[in-house]
Amino acid sequence: MRSSELDYDLPSELIAQHPADRRDGARLLVAERSSGAIRHRAFADLPEEIRGHLTVVNDTRVVPARLQLHRATGGGVEVLLLEPLGGCEWEALTRPTRRLREGERLSPPDSAAEDGWVELLEALGDGRWRVRLSGEPRGELPLPPYIHERPTDPERYQTVYARDPGSAAAPTAGLHFTPELLARLEHERVTLHVGLDTFRPLTAEQLEDHALHGERYRVEPEAWSRIEAAGRVLAVGTTTTRVLETLARGAPLAGRSDLFIRPGFAFRRVDALLTNFHLPRTTLLALVMAFAGVERTRELYAVAIRERYRFYSFGDAMLVL
Repeated sequence: MRSSELDYDLPSELIAQHPADRRDGARLLVAERSSGAIRHRAFADLPEEIRGHLTVVNDTRVVPARLQLHRATGGGVEVLLLEPLGGCEWEALTRPTRRLREGERLSPPDSAAEDGWVELLEALGDGRWRVRLSGEPRGELPLPPYIHERPTDPERYQTVYARDPGSAAAPTAGLHFTPELLARLEHERVTLHVGLDTFRPLTAEQLEDHALHGERYRVEPEAWSRIEAAGRVLAVGTTTTRVLETLARGAPLAGRSDLFIRPGFAFRRVDALLTNFHLPRTTLLALVMAFAGVERTRELYAVAIRERYRFYSFGDAMLVL
C-alpha cells in the first residue's frame, strides 16, 4: 500500500484549537461495520453504544517534556524528551539539530538555574539524541504543532485517569472521558508511553517500508486476565489497541511494542475501536483503516468533514463497532 493512499484534504478550520467546553460534550460519530449504519451522537452517549463491552484505557501521563534551551553561542534549541533511558538519561528530539555536537550543553533561559540543562551525549539520527538531563523535566506540555492556542487548564491535555508519567503526547481518544462517565463503564487499564512512533509521519513511499522505533508498555497480570476473559473489548485509542494486539500475540506483560498495524492485519482481541480523527499519512490512520477498512475509513472521514466534525487532538471522536 502506498503512503499516499493515506492522504485526504481537510479544511484548516476543522482543526480543533481547544477542547470542548465539557470533556464529554465532544461529538461522537458511530459507525457499525456489520450493517454500515452511521449515527451522530454526543460522547456522553457512549455507554448506550457499548453495552457488553469491557472498555480498556491507556493510563499514561504526559510529562512537561518540551524544553526551550540555549546553546553557549546564544542560539535557541527546542528539546523534546521522548523516553527515559535510565538514570538521568533520555532519548530526545532536537530542533534545529544540524549544528549540534556531542558533549555540548544546552542551558535554560535562566542561566543561573542549577538544573534544567541538557547535555548532548550521542547522536541517534533523524534529529534524535541520547541526552543527560539535570533534574526533572520542567518544560511545557508538548502540544502538537497544529495547535496554536495553549489550553488555559493544562490538565485538559491529560486524561482524567492518567497516573503513570512517561509520554511525549497524550492518548487523545481518552481526553473525552469524565470521571462520572468512566464510572458507568466496565473498564480496565493498560499503559503505553506515547513516543516518537505515535506522532512521526510516514516517510517511506510504501507503507510496509516504514519502520517503527518501539514504545514502552506495561499491563498488570490481573488486568490482562480480565481483558483476555472479556466477551467483547473496546480499545480506547490506537495506543491501547497496539498494547492489546501485542499481548494477544504472546508478548510479555511489559516491554516494547513495535507492532505496526496496517490494512490486512488480523485483530485478535480488539472488537471495537474508539479513536479521534487523525492526520493524513500517519501510522494512526493506517491502524484505523486496518480496523474499519480502507474505503470505509475514507467514507467516514468524508462524512465527518461534511458534518463539520472537529479533527485531531482536541477534536471529536469516532466509535467503530
